[in-house]
Amino acid sequence: MEFLRPSDWAEALAAKAAHPDAVPIAGGTDVMVDLNFDRSRPAALLDLTRVPTLDDWGTDGDLLRIGAGVTYRRLIDELAGRVPGLALASRTVGSPQIRNRATVGGNLGSASPAGDAHPALLAAGALVELASTRGTRRVPVTEYFVGPKRSVKTPDELIAAFLVPARPGAEQFAKVGTRNAMVIAVCSFALSLDPETHAVGTGIGSAGPTPLRATEAADFLAAELPWETRGPVPAAMANRFGDLVGAAARPIDDVRGSADYRRHALAVLARRTLAWAWTDLGGAA
Repeated sequence: MEFLRPSDWAEALAAKAAHPDAVPIAGGTDVMVDLNFDRSRPAALLDLTRVPTLDDWGTDGDLLRIGAGVTYRRLIDELAGRVPGLALASRTVGSPQIRNRATVGGNLGSASPAGDAHPALLAAGALVELASTRGTRRVPVTEYFVGPKRSVKTPDELIAAFLVPARPGAEQFAKVGTRNAMVIAVCSFALSLDPETHAVGTGIGSAGPTPLRATEAADFLAAELPWETRGPVPAAMANRFGDLVGAAARPIDDVRGSADYRRHALAVLARRTLAWAWTDLGGAA
């Protein structure tokens, strides 16, 4: 196995172009597991830990740009006020040791339907920045996932960053697992409420071949919420929202849970996150 260790972004892109089958590694929390269990034996590893720009974050116009190498621990410590939904999801990732190493860039690279960051990115309307020696493009996260552990990223591309709108609002995340940490989600759900544009964002994890949005549920909630008065959310509205979220899922029966349970759990998570987010906006309980 060849080990490539570029010292800057240009070298990294050149190395990926010359070795398109090389597997990028930063935190290594997914890649090393696959190597240790002999599930993967790539021809080359591309170590990105010496590329300093991947650890940066800052504003890009109306967007917040976060480098693919920013760890979950830094998202929690430095960016919880700017990306609250993603910070909540980050707190459910692995153990403290894993959060100190793992990155959203790695989560996106794996493109797993159960990736904890993915629902929050969908709810926020994020963009994924992909780069190669051919240039840079930004892909809406809604178009990024194309199948189980598959994405639109081409073999010569690397994930440079992800971008989320720097807008006011409330974001929430909830996850069902067999325990609170060190567990793959049975299902997860993220919600974003924007009081300025009256927009609703949703994200479903671990309940379909890819991370999903609940578009019909979001449209229903955006039209029905008492945005101006911040009055209480009627139980019938919350229940309908939950039902629509559950219906948007495309789950299977597996060792972590049945398809019926996942739909039921998502409806519950949708109602809970709605209540929490509405309270965050100052809405009546």
